[in-house]
Amino acid sequence: MRGLSFSMSKFQDALPPDVESIFAFYASIPHHNAIGLEAVSANLEMAQMRIAYDPRFVGNPDTGILHGGLITTLMDATGGLAVMASVPKGTPVATLDLRLDYLRGAEPEVSLIGCAHCYKLTRNVAFTRGVAYEEDNPDDPIANFIATYMIKPVGIKMGVWEAGP
Repeated sequence: MRGLSFSMSKFQDALPPDVESIFAFYASIPHHNAIGLEAVSANLEMAQMRIAYDPRFVGNPDTGILHGGLITTLMDATGGLAVMASVPKGTPVATLDLRLDYLRGAEPEVSLIGCAHCYKLTRNVAFTRGVAYEEDNPDDPIANFIATYMIKPVGIKMGVWEAGP
């Protein structure tokens, strides 16, 4: 990602991500399929996802610019992908907080790419940042984002609220 540098010393001894399983999981998500969101690549340094231009998701019919919610979805999913590529297989991941800054409207009829990096992991929280840009135009992002994701160790069940008697 241009303009950002990251220290990967924390991850030098980490196992490589199980990209095949992660991609299969992402491909099984009905919402991703409905909007045409696809995982492109994932490793310890960067995750990329792509969404093809689709007129169903135009936010302004006069300009053909895609709706901002689609870009938010792209970046939330890409940040989650970056986290999944940085934690052990089977680790539950859930978005806690996401901030997206729109820098400009995307060009009409052009596919979008989201790139994200998980730059810090704590026991329960993963921190990510990244950008969205038009395919073939990575030097002029349309949005940047930062997000945090809750992570739980493998084998630890997420809390389920149960009503008392």
